[in-house]
Amino acid sequence: MNNFRPRRFNILPPIVKNLLIINGLLFLATITLMSQGINLKSILGLHHWQSPDFETWQIISHMFMHGDFTHLFFNMFAVWMFGAQLENLWGSKRFLNYYLMTGLGAAILHFSIFHFFELPSYNNDIQNILIIKHTVLGASGCLFGLLIAFGLLFPNTLLFFLFIPFPIKAKYFVIIYGIAELYYGLQNNPNDNIAHFAHLGGMLFGFLIIKYWQWNNKY
Repeated sequence: MNNFRPRRFNILPPIVKNLLIINGLLFLATITLMSQGINLKSILGLHHWQSPDFETWQIISHMFMHGDFTHLFFNMFAVWMFGAQLENLWGSKRFLNYYLMTGLGAAILHFSIFHFFELPSYNNDIQNILIIKHTVLGASGCLFGLLIAFGLLFPNTLLFFLFIPFPIKAKYFVIIYGIAELYYGLQNNPNDNIAHFAHLGGMLFGFLIIKYWQWNNKY
């Protein structure tokens, strides 16, 4: 970036810290309110635009909701792991804009695939049921946006994972993960409740945003 100046590395920069707090608080609120008959997942999760449960705020709010603790923990750990590096590099404003735009891009691709390729396979009655019940939750789209950014900007950084017995460069990890998401997305397994095309949407929009910034000489 032309205006980049070296700054002290912050292990928990402000936007990442607040993302962790907001996601954690909403998860606790979801559990608490569920016992009182209030389904926060339905209220804040993103529904199909033809669903009677769709509300405009869900376009943003769904990025802060999670299905269970495991979903929350691994998403937030990865947001911290990759997001802290990017926020320190970009600054808080650009990081937040990027985070939200990739989350929005993830939702756009996911619902486009769902609407134009999956729904036509069913009759009208089943389509209506799927539209009503279809809800997207989580920061995974944003996370995959962070992942592609990390792979593009820090391609040779070695990553260590418990499930991989050797260090792997970020660029190879991103490529392998992206191919895996595409493969599982194309399988269209009815028992798979992971939004693989939302993940790919986050990666695609993240790639396009960074390339646009580079084209405009903002790097």
